[in-house]
Amino acid sequence: MPRITPNLWFDTQGEEAAEFYVSVFPNSKITNVTHYGEAGPRPAGTVLTVDFVLDGQEYTAINGGPQFHFDEAISLLINCADQDEVDYYWTKLSEGGEEGPCGWLKDQYGLSWQVVPVGMNEMLNDPDQARGQRAMKAMLGMKKIDLAALHAAADQTQSA
Repeated sequence: MPRITPNLWFDTQGEEAAEFYVSVFPNSKITNVTHYGEAGPRPAGTVLTVDFVLDGQEYTAINGGPQFHFDEAISLLINCADQDEVDYYWTKLSEGGEEGPCGWLKDQYGLSWQVVPVGMNEMLNDPDQARGQRAMKAMLGMKKIDLAALHAAADQTQSA
């Protein structure tokens, strides 16, 4: 199967964004930068594309102009091993951005991310539907996911 590389459209901040992302994620690097030439449409020498890798996943940032903007119709999901990872990525990516509900945030470039702990879906889809619904209700009230609070809500027993 051919490799799929997400291509992220920026106005002019593609290189800045790529540098930021590789600083946040381990085992990451910028692999190539191309520039507009004399044919334009932007001034020759302006950054056109930036290829980068975030922990093995390839991405391309393109400085295509102001016509398009990110929205929540697409987001990047980070499956975090534990609460420490959730806290780390939430803090780094939300700085200068916007916190959203249920583990969603927009970074300073407007790109949407979902920062969630591994196992959260299993908890929300627990075979014990009441347990799953308690976890869901708790998650719907959160911005950054609090794994301990999710477990506490899920494990809460109904009083008579």
